[in-house]
Amino acid sequence: MTSEAGGKLETREIEFITKAVLAAMDKQKSDEKGYVVPVGVSARHVHLTQEHVEILFGEGYQLTKKKDLMGGQFASNETVTIVGIKLRAIENVRVLGPVRKASQVEISSTDALKLGIKAPIRESGDVAGSAPIALVGPKGALYLKEGCIVAMRHIHMSPKDAQAAGVKDGDIVSVKADNERGTIFNQVKIRVDDSFTLEMHIDTDEANAAKIATGNTVTIIK
Repeated sequence: MTSEAGGKLETREIEFITKAVLAAMDKQKSDEKGYVVPVGVSARHVHLTQEHVEILFGEGYQLTKKKDLMGGQFASNETVTIVGIKLRAIENVRVLGPVRKASQVEISSTDALKLGIKAPIRESGDVAGSAPIALVGPKGALYLKEGCIVAMRHIHMSPKDAQAAGVKDGDIVSVKADNERGTIFNQVKIRVDDSFTLEMHIDTDEANAAKIATGNTVTIIK
């Protein structure tokens, strides 16, 4: 091999090594910065079965759409009053559609105090052994022996977003809000589905404490 050929080979090797090192440094910087996620502040709301829709709003009643949400859900025009066991009430609680297999009420811890109930922190759908609650609509009322929870904070992601963030469905991560409050949220669950749009959901208590509004961003720091 001539010295010229050897020099070209060394140059190619150096270029390859340099690119690899730069790529690794970029990845490290990305990991240090974390993955940026927009926030959606979730107010108190209700999910209902069709049977319960008809009890509250009348026989044969169908929820009517006010605004589309992610994952095929929508905010309906319908609202109900929720009542705690000490007859303390909160009016105009939005019903989300479409109907579900089980009815569920999601509130904040402050709401729970106002209602006089002990609502556990749970993932949506996990209502076994949760707090009892009564619901009052324009045509009737019903009592749920269980079904009232404070929703566990979580991040909705598409599979592509999850891959980019280096996480998978069911992972628990930490998230930083880099504002004047400088809040770090632990115990944030990752939820991945093709129908999801990238967004972290927190309740109004969490948002107010961290001075975060819908549309602000946070960073996954794992």
